[in-house]
Amino acid sequence: MFHDFWSTVRAFFRDAAGSLYHIIVVALSAGIALLLPAGARQFLSFWSRVEHDKFSLIAVEMAVAVLLIAGLSYIHRSIRDRALAAAATGAGLVSFFPHRARGAERRIKELKEEQGTGRTIKVMGSSGSSTLVDQVGDLSSVLDKCLSAKILLVNPYSQEASARIQAIDHPQNTLAAFRNEVHQSITLLKRLKAMGKAVKLKLYADPPLMKMVILGDYLWLQHYHADVDVQAMPEYVLQHNRKDHGLYTLYAHYFEQRWASVEIPEYDLETDELIYRSRAGQEIRRERFESQRALEEAGTSVAMIGITPEDAQRALAPALEHQRERRIASMSQHSST
Repeated sequence: MFHDFWSTVRAFFRDAAGSLYHIIVVALSAGIALLLPAGARQFLSFWSRVEHDKFSLIAVEMAVAVLLIAGLSYIHRSIRDRALAAAATGAGLVSFFPHRARGAERRIKELKEEQGTGRTIKVMGSSGSSTLVDQVGDLSSVLDKCLSAKILLVNPYSQEASARIQAIDHPQNTLAAFRNEVHQSITLLKRLKAMGKAVKLKLYADPPLMKMVILGDYLWLQHYHADVDVQAMPEYVLQHNRKDHGLYTLYAHYFEQRWASVEIPEYDLETDELIYRSRAGQEIRRERFESQRALEEAGTSVAMIGITPEDAQRALAPALEHQRERRIASMSQHSST
């Protein structure tokens, strides 16, 4: 309710500012027309006093030269800025936030709420913590109002994820904390799916390249630096245009390609399994998500006693399959009751 009221107030002041601008322009035009005769008389009187004084004449000429230089520089800079603005508009760049100041964070959240309400949200990121889970995050309130969501996150048990987290020299960015953030994002998406939202999650294994959020005709973009946290990187806003020659089309196509890749498994939010499909969309196999954690822990533990990870995987396979069958049976019993 407060958000709707605040949006109405801002729209009112925006319309009032436009009307006030026209009133000021008309008032200035009338004032200049009324003062022009008096100004001409004052100028002629001033010129009659300085036209025979060399020092005064030189001072006036220097002042006029400075004003001409400043005016021509301003015109040149305006023409250059207009050309850059036209190039940015053609590329689809509509906003740029160089850093996350307090005012910028509030503005970013307001814009994403306006652009994402009642739309399909597409997100590509790392753990999804700052974007999805954080209560003051960019999409914390938008997810409850969206129609559907497609989420691409990093598999926290892949070697690339481990290398990425270890490259960031920050005491809070540990591998265990990163995996916990991914599990929190999965828990949130399960809640949204239980509410009736059409939510799909996929986990990719390669290092994260960019943080991308697509909200209808707007695309928010940040770059993952090798050893810098993404929150310290600038954020760009791209808008879709009808000619399809902007950067929005490029990055949106990149997201769709990643989403359709058969190498990226889909996460089943009901059974906690990774689903691998063929190019035709047919299911090939399923793999328990928790089994990756168990295999990794087993691999690090048994390496000390000379057992290979492949032997550990074969040894754990029956137990994991039994756990999967018990879970499916429990879900079937619960649904029948």
